[in-house]
Formats: sequence, structure tokens, C-alpha cells
Amino acid sequence: MNSAASSNGDDAARAKLTTVIKDTARGQLAELGAAGLSPEAVARAGHLAVTDVEAVFPHRDDLLTALVIDAYDASGAAMEEADEAAVKAGATAGARLLAVTRALRRWSFANPAEFTLVYGSPVPGYHAPQDTVPPASRTPGVLAGIVRSALMGGELTPPRRAVPGPPLLLPAAVEAFGGVPEAPFSDIIERGIVLWSNLIGLLVFQVFSRTHDSVRDEAAFFDYSIAVAAESIGLVVPSGETTD
Repeated sequence: MNSAASSNGDDAARAKLTTVIKDTARGQLAELGAAGLSPEAVARAGHLAVTDVEAVFPHRDDLLTALVIDAYDASGAAMEEADEAAVKAGATAGARLLAVTRALRRWSFANPAEFTLVYGSPVPGYHAPQDTVPPASRTPGVLAGIVRSALMGGELTPPRRAVPGPPLLLPAAVEAFGGVPEAPFSDIIERGIVLWSNLIGLLVFQVFSRTHDSVRDEAAFFDYSIAVAAESIGLVVPSGETTD
């Protein structure tokens, strides 16, 4: 066997082992929580040698980072795919917003352990590295794209009042949006961040069963909440559509 073939075989074996480790770790997340995750726990659950796990993920934090990146990428991809489908269908910006937030809700309920990992309580002793920032930016990136489209397409109603005081944004947020729009939409980025935080807070309430004893239809309440939150940026979310 030549060296290239040997290298390809090694790469394939490592990729397979990585998949097994991460799949096992996700199961451990659901069972033990992120704080209970360790190379030893994953090795036991996956019937692997600890040295095999540590060869791929030398420390617990390396494994957590991989799972965090995967969770952000998967949830972001779900939103991006929903938005692409909505755009192809000729949806309004409000309908696009509803589609992408519903997609994130579906992902969150289908993957509660991963949702908890990225949006739940911080894991003691873990500090997410810079590598997690681009994947984490996919969710707000989808929302920002819809807001920009609505602004350019004249689909936004001017706010009744501007955010008081000086600008509240860091330069990176302004750059990510593409600059500060002119009045009367000069605070639209701040309002978009409020929309984003409302979305995540709403999902935390629903995934962690904080609304199940308050509303009769949680999916319908989710749609209602998104419509209310969208009003803060002057965007109308269509009503009367089937919830999922």
C-alpha cells in the first residue's frame, strides 16, 4: 500500500472515530448534562478506550467545543434552509421571519440537549473559544438578512420612538449589518438584537416547559410571540397560517 492510500485510510478511520465519539457524547449530554461530560464517560458509554477518545479530543473542553460548533451549525443551517425555501416561494420578509424561527423551534425541540448546551446555563469551567463565534453568528445572521431585506424592500414601518441616548452598538455589530441605516431606521440594529434575544428567550421558555401550563397551544403561542416581537422592528408577520 502506498503512503497516499495509507494516509486516506487513516483519515477515514479518524473521521469515523470522531463521529462515534461525538454521537456518544451527545447521548451523554442528554443523560448527564454538559457538566458530567468527560473523555472517560464517553469512552465507557461508547465502549472505547479512553486513549482513543483523547487522541481525537485531548481534553473535555475540546469535545465540548466540537459539540457547540456542531449545534450552532446545525441550528443555523436549519434556519438558512427554511429562509432559502421561503425566498424561492416569494414570501414576504414577515413570512420569512416566521419560517426561520419555526425552523429553529423545530430543531430545538428535536435536539434539547444540544439546545441546552448552547443556550442553557454556562458549563462550569468552560470558556468557548473564538472558533465558536462564526457558527454562533449564523442564527443572528439569518435574522439580520431578513431585516436588511425588509428595509431595502420598504416592508418596515418606522418606529414610534427611537432608542434614547447615544448609539448602543459595538463596531462589529454595525459592520455585520452593513452599516447604520438612516433615520427613521437608525436604531434598527438595536431592535434586531432585541428580536434575536426575544426569540432565544421564548425558546428557552418553551423547551424548558415554562409555558406549557399557561397557554393552550404552544406552537400557536410561539407564532403569536414572534409576531409581537416583530412589531418592534416594524415588520408584519402574517397571521392565520398553519402552525407546526
